[in-house]
Amino acid sequence: MSKDLRGERLQVMLSPEELSALDDFRFRHRMPTRAAAVRELLKLGLTVDTSDGPAGMKSADFGVFSRGPAGHLGSGNSGPEGNDATG
Repeated sequence: MSKDLRGERLQVMLSPEELSALDDFRFRHRMPTRAAAVRELLKLGLTVDTSDGPAGMKSADFGVFSRGPAGHLGSGNSGPEGNDATG
C-alpha cells in the first residue's frame, strides 16, 4: 500500500495537556501536521516491547499523563462540549 493512500480515519480525544505534548513534539521535530506527529509517535510506540502488557485495564485507564481519580477534567467540570460525566 502506498504511503499516500490512507483509507481509515481515526478520531482520538485528547486532554489539553496531551494536545500540548503532541504539539510540542510536532514543532520540536518540525512536522507539518498533527496527523504526521501522531503517525510518528505510533511508529515509535509500536517498537516498544509490551510483552508484559496491562491485562484487564479499561480504555479510560490509558493516558499520557496521570489523571487522578476524577479523570481529565479534575473536579467534575464539564468539558468543551458542555457535558459532564455525571449524567
